[in-house]
Amino acid sequence: MPYSQSRARARDRGNVLGRLEFLSLHQPLRNSSNDNNRGASRRAGPGKYHQNPQSDHQQEPGEGSKERKEPPRMPEEDCMQLNPSFKGIAMNSLLAIDIHLSKRLGVCVHTSSSWGSVRSVFTLLALTGHGITWICGTLVCLTRSSTLAGQEVLVNLLLALILDILTVAGVQKLVRRKGPWEMTPGFLDYVAMDVYSFPAAHASRAAMVSKFLLSHLVLAVPLRILLVVWAFLVGLSRVLLGRHHVTDMACGFALGLLHFSLVETVWLSSNACQTLISIGTLSWSPFP
Repeated sequence: MPYSQSRARARDRGNVLGRLEFLSLHQPLRNSSNDNNRGASRRAGPGKYHQNPQSDHQQEPGEGSKERKEPPRMPEEDCMQLNPSFKGIAMNSLLAIDIHLSKRLGVCVHTSSSWGSVRSVFTLLALTGHGITWICGTLVCLTRSSTLAGQEVLVNLLLALILDILTVAGVQKLVRRKGPWEMTPGFLDYVAMDVYSFPAAHASRAAMVSKFLLSHLVLAVPLRILLVVWAFLVGLSRVLLGRHHVTDMACGFALGLLHFSLVETVWLSSNACQTLISIGTLSWSPFP
């Protein structure tokens, strides 16, 4: 009798210690059904235990470690740069300001815009800075000029215009920047290879022509001021019409001044200009 009482007390003590309130929070709760199944499988013997289809599949030792070591990679476009450089932040900020300001200045994009009533005026003003307009005008003046000095200036101006068109077209084709507004280029834009936005071809041409005329023509002060204002308005008109950004206009002005400096460096003499005129008019006679 005392032996049976001691066994009963030990069993009660085990039940009390196995209650939920005495289990550690760091240990997972054991499922009694899993324990019963595990005990039954042990009693069933090794032959029955190996017939379980879930136990037949054993993972290779290197397979799990590879999965733990190589987490799934996210696409690069979905990754966020947590430590951008100061240069990248500055460039992105300037680009955002440029786009916002260019869209705000596009007041003549459509006839329904805020300045849509004067759209034709700015279109005509932009036409005065077109490359085809200046090349045709220079050729007409060259055919009517009778002095060697005038022909020398006009031939160098013609070469400067061709250089400006080719350089701007090459840079635009390389950069391929779109304008602030989705607009289809016109026929003259395709002819002059002024399809993309950066740099502004009209601004480059206006800056180069105005600097060229100020250096090689004797003009009164009001005309000189008017020429500078014309060059600035031609570049600004393209921004108001929604064709170019503000930075496109600024870089166009800088590129036009660079073209003028280059033409001044390789300035053709009067004899060279006369030779080119003779070749162009098919009246060149190299042999007497």
